[in-house]
Amino acid sequence: MRPSRMLIALALALAAASPSFAADNHQHGHEHEPLHGGQVVEVRDVDYELVAKPELLQLYLRDHGKPMDPSGASAKLTLLSGSQKQEVELKPAGDRLEATGSFTVGVGTKVVAVVRMPGNAAGTVRYVLK
Repeated sequence: MRPSRMLIALALALAAASPSFAADNHQHGHEHEPLHGGQVVEVRDVDYELVAKPELLQLYLRDHGKPMDPSGASAKLTLLSGSQKQEVELKPAGDRLEATGSFTVGVGTKVVAVVRMPGNAAGTVRYVLK
């Protein structure tokens, strides 16, 4: 590839990638800080805060910064730690979705959450525990 074509290809690749970098710093009137000591991931303007402890998994939902009612909602979490795989169902418990038991939630554990809300399609959220 000639140098000028290589520069054009590089510029196009950077331009295509820049919106994904900008998504972390976008302004829309609410913070993505954890309110319950967990990790927050935003998907389609909904913040999903996962609190993962060896005996407790909790998922808090906020829409544009406002707590969502988890009544009628559910979530299926898949925990991947090394070669271990664990699937857990979370059910409404007050202002969150929750499950108790024995969970492998060490640093580096990957978590895939499929969240179902009444009247909405399922949303998928991914975490890597810190």
